[in-house]
Amino acid sequence: MSVLNERTGTNRASEIAILRQPVVHPDRSVYGYAVRVNVLDGVGGIFPEPEVEHLVDIEYARLDVELLAGDRPILLRATTRLLSGDLVAPYALHAIVLEVSPALAQRDDAAALVTAARERGLRIALANYRGTASQDALLPLADLVKIDVSRASDELATLVDRAHDAGGTVIAERADTRDRIHLGRQLGVDLLQGPMFQREPAPSGREFSAGELQCLELMQLLSQAHIDQAAVVRVVSSDPELAMRVLHLVNSSSYALRREIDSVHQAVVLVGPQQIAALAMASLIDARPTSLGALWAILTRALACKGMSGDDAGYTVGLLSSVASQLGVPPAELVSRTGVSADVASALLRQEGPYGQALAAVLAHEENDLDGVRATGYEPHDVARVYLSAVPQALATASSLSVGSRY
Repeated sequence: MSVLNERTGTNRASEIAILRQPVVHPDRSVYGYAVRVNVLDGVGGIFPEPEVEHLVDIEYARLDVELLAGDRPILLRATTRLLSGDLVAPYALHAIVLEVSPALAQRDDAAALVTAARERGLRIALANYRGTASQDALLPLADLVKIDVSRASDELATLVDRAHDAGGTVIAERADTRDRIHLGRQLGVDLLQGPMFQREPAPSGREFSAGELQCLELMQLLSQAHIDQAAVVRVVSSDPELAMRVLHLVNSSSYALRREIDSVHQAVVLVGPQQIAALAMASLIDARPTSLGALWAILTRALACKGMSGDDAGYTVGLLSSVASQLGVPPAELVSRTGVSADVASALLRQEGPYGQALAAVLAHEENDLDGVRATGYEPHDVARVYLSAVPQALATASSLSVGSRY
């Protein structure tokens, strides 16, 4: 989306990039989602937040927050109007956490604004807490405190202790590598914010079970240019849990069929290859209510890669890349087990080829790395738009595939 840059009186076009990251417990179950609106200046930078609050407010008014966070809390970067109540919060108040930026914390009326928001039932987070005087003045009013663990600082432990002493829940922000996640845990943080899956997860050294091998065999069949429908039905039918998932899905309200389907063969035909692939991945990660957040993230990446590449093979790339991270399995092993095409393998192993560029852009977007997105040849606002549009569709699919309640 283009907006007009009025900062210098010029008509230079700017773009909006909406970023969304999960905030997870140490066991990787989802606490909530952090959503932030960046206004890009068109020359590789981001406008300072105080200068573009009116544009951020416009985007907040347009967001369907429930589709971005499900029934989890959402952490929104606060604007003056959100804090004061002049802009109606776009979600149930008890489920919103407003992040107060360092710039907002420096306002003379910051304490009054935060107090007013709390009195309306909103929770408060201090963003990028560094222990400044203005932030410390708000610390007793904060429910959550976000600390950037990408900064090499001897003060991190002190900041975590200070936040805990004030009664705050501490979020390690930019916990997007194994080392940073480990550091956050060492520091005793309560929550972690970053991509659901790291680029280089710790190898699990696990062996595949018979059921998992069947799921991988199914992925091999589905990745072929010409799908052998009979072979797909055979694999699905041979796995009782997978067969149950297919029947559960086709008879769910998502399909709204007039009669119940009892035949696995008919269910496979009606569900289609993309949904069957998603079902296989759901079985592979043992998708249950507690793991719906992971499945949602897997499917969002898959749909985003498909959208960026313009090809169904992009969906397979996104699916397998996130499953490899989720299971702690080297991508090379999944490539070997699934027998995917050379182009898909190149994307998974080296982020090269026609689908590798799309995967690299989506990975950088998940890390909130705007420069990393640009390095792939894509514009951050384009990737953000495609990714954001994938989120609600992925949630609908994940909810249908997960056995049991929604979360």
